[in-house]
Amino acid sequence: MNEPGNLSWEAEAVYRARVRGCLLGGAVGDALGYAIEFDSLERIRAAYGPAGVTGLVPDGDGVVGRVSDDTQMTLFTVEGLQQAHTRARLKGIGGASTALVRQAYERWLDTQHKAGPDATATGGLAAQAWLYARRAPGNACLSGLAQHHVPDPWGELGRPGPVNPESKGCGTVMRSAPFGLMARTPVRHAFEMAARCAQITHGHPTGYYAAGALAAIVGHLVAGESLEGAVLRTLRLLAHHPGHEETTAALNRALDLAALGAPSAEKVESLGAGWIAEEALAIGVYAALAGDKVTDALLLSVNHSGDSDSTGSLCGNLLGARYGDHSLPQEWLERIEGRPQIAALADDFATECVRR
Repeated sequence: MNEPGNLSWEAEAVYRARVRGCLLGGAVGDALGYAIEFDSLERIRAAYGPAGVTGLVPDGDGVVGRVSDDTQMTLFTVEGLQQAHTRARLKGIGGASTALVRQAYERWLDTQHKAGPDATATGGLAAQAWLYARRAPGNACLSGLAQHHVPDPWGELGRPGPVNPESKGCGTVMRSAPFGLMARTPVRHAFEMAARCAQITHGHPTGYYAAGALAAIVGHLVAGESLEGAVLRTLRLLAHHPGHEETTAALNRALDLAALGAPSAEKVESLGAGWIAEEALAIGVYAALAGDKVTDALLLSVNHSGDSDSTGSLCGNLLGARYGDHSLPQEWLERIEGRPQIAALADDFATECVRR
C-alpha cells in the first residue's frame, strides 16, 4: 500500500473517499439486507415482486434504513484500530492491535446487554445511544467475547484458535473490512491482523482466513487495484497459509461465476447462503463483480435465501472501497441509520491513518 506521506493531495482525497465509501457502503448493503435477512427467496419475491427488493424496505418494526450487528461491529473495529494507531504514533508502542480491538469489541458487547450509554460515558462509540440495539448478533461473537481469559497471541494461523475452535460463522468477515483501510499497513499485515482479531471469537481457520481475505481485498482496492485484480492478489497471499483451501475455493467459485455473465439470484444461491464466512465472502465478491452498476450489485447481494445483511454489507464494503462514497446511491444513503456518525468516524480514521 502506498506510503501516505508521499501522496499528493489528490491521492489523499481519493483515499479518504474510499475509506468513507467502504464504511458507508457496508452500512447501505447491511440496511438493504437487514429487513429480509431470514426470508427465503420465494418469500422475498412474493412480497416485493419478481425482482425482489429494489430498494430499502421497512424491517419488522416498520423502520427503514436500520443497520445490524454487521455495521455495529465494523465501527467498533475502526475504533479499536484507530486507538492502536494513535498509541503507536504518540508513544511509539506497537503490537497492541489485537488487545485494543478486543477491548473495542467488548464495548460493542455492552451495547448488546445495556439499554443505553452509562452516565460516565463521555466519548467514543460507547457514548452513542443509537448503537445500543440488538440486531440478531451472532452467537459465536457473543460467546467468544464472554470469555475473559484468552491467551494473546490468539493462536497460530492454520490451526483452530482457542475460542470457538469449530466456528466459521460470517461474524468474522462481516466486521473485518477496516483492517484493509489502514494506509500505512502492508496488505499482508492487514490480512494477518484481521485473521488474528477474528480469532477473538471464531477459531476455525476458514472463518479467520475469510476475514483476512476481505481485509486484503479492501487493502488492494484502496491502493487502486481493480476488484478482480484485488481478489487474484489475495488468492496468491492465501496460498502461503496452511488450511486456506475452503476460503480459496469459495473465492475461485465467485470469480468463475462472475465470468459467466447474466447475474441472478439463483447464481448467488449456488455459492451458499452466507451464514458461514467463506460463503458470505464469495457472495459479496460475486455480486460486486457481476453487477453492472453499484445499485445492481448491492441488490444482487441481498436478494437470496440467506444472510442478506452480511452479504450486502460485504458487497458494499468492496464497492465503496473501489469507487468511493460518491458512487453510492444517495437516496439510500440519506436514510441509513447513523449515517452522519459513520461518515465522521470514517473521516477521523482516515485522518489518523495518514499521520506519521
